[in-house]
Amino acid sequence: MNEFQFDVAVIGGGPAGMAAALKAQNNGASVALIERNPRLGGILLQCIHSGFGLKFFKKELTGPEYAQRFVRFLEGTAVKTFLSTMVLQITPDRKVVCMNEEGISVIHAKAVVLAMGCRERTRGEIKIPGDRCAGVMTAGLAQHYINIDNFCPGHRFVILGSGDIGLIMARRLSLEGMKVQSVYELMPYPNGLVRNIKNCLEDFKIPLRLSTTVTRIIAKDGRVSAVEVARVDDGLRPVAGTSEIVPCDTLLLSVGLVPENELSLGAGVKLNPRTSGAVVDDSLQTSVPGVFSCGNVLHVHDLVDNVTVEAERAGASAAAFAKGVKKETGAAVAVYCDAPIGYTVPSVIYSREKASVLFRVRRPCDHARLTVLSGGNVLLQGKPRKFIPSIMETLILPPAVLQKAGDEITLKIESA
Repeated sequence: MNEFQFDVAVIGGGPAGMAAALKAQNNGASVALIERNPRLGGILLQCIHSGFGLKFFKKELTGPEYAQRFVRFLEGTAVKTFLSTMVLQITPDRKVVCMNEEGISVIHAKAVVLAMGCRERTRGEIKIPGDRCAGVMTAGLAQHYINIDNFCPGHRFVILGSGDIGLIMARRLSLEGMKVQSVYELMPYPNGLVRNIKNCLEDFKIPLRLSTTVTRIIAKDGRVSAVEVARVDDGLRPVAGTSEIVPCDTLLLSVGLVPENELSLGAGVKLNPRTSGAVVDDSLQTSVPGVFSCGNVLHVHDLVDNVTVEAERAGASAAAFAKGVKKETGAAVAVYCDAPIGYTVPSVIYSREKASVLFRVRRPCDHARLTVLSGGNVLLQGKPRKFIPSIMETLILPPAVLQKAGDEITLKIESA
């Protein structure tokens, strides 16, 4: 068994892991970056469309171009990269047990950054009834087939879910000469970014049908031949008499992402039931001291630029913890939210200087105002504007607000 000593171990070599590793190394820590695939880059390697880097690099890049910039940043640094290496366990005392073709290794780390990303929900997780057959896959898998493997996954498609991956794949399939019958969305509003609705559906005249879902999969000769779709009511239940049969040979699922937190649970990390990601404080430290979390394993982001910024904060915090640096902090301020806000990150704030809180609403709010309260007192109130579920919001709390906060603050969105 091989044993290694590092200040910081980063689990995951996607955009979050690379940014965290680079920042920790720049802050004077010895860093191990562990990736289960043979290349760094994560999901970005199959995202050949443009639109990445507009915030972070002030330049429009494809996914591989964005990833390659960080691969080059890492070149020549002292970061030790372990590729084709699967992490089997992370212990509460920050031992990382991993395996590759050289055998089992144990990395003893003073701090650990969790950056494992997320996975797509499958047919089994959303329980679509009907025949078991070929031709049912997630949108990300279809993206890998086309962009990486150069395979044709089908010819006539139905897409369930209006998440960004599904919208982008609707455009990609159309550009490759395949037919996209329609995109169906269970909710009464789209879940993807507005720019993707415009660029991927409207520009290609692909219909989007809201409040509609797939209620049955129909097969012929072992492959999808059609799907049954139906309208749903306000309780998201299929409405009798609204079903129709849509011929297709492939059903793509774009029905949400789930953070990959199995390793986190093994380390004793407490998870937020709303996000399925870790509960963290304003330094992105989890409930286990010395274990930090960032990127899509913490909560699902809509822009990789935001992932990078968050990961750099986690990397800097992990390096400081490993070096024994103690930050001047105040008493803990718990962060709560009321519906329609679904969650906040972080859940606890210690800083009294400045803090940012990320949140996402669960339904559109057309003319609403964000209010921050503590003990019934209004600490901050925003101007009336629109909030939509597809955009993650950032609230900056200045020192004046933090110093007035008691032991808790609550975020509310109410009609203006």
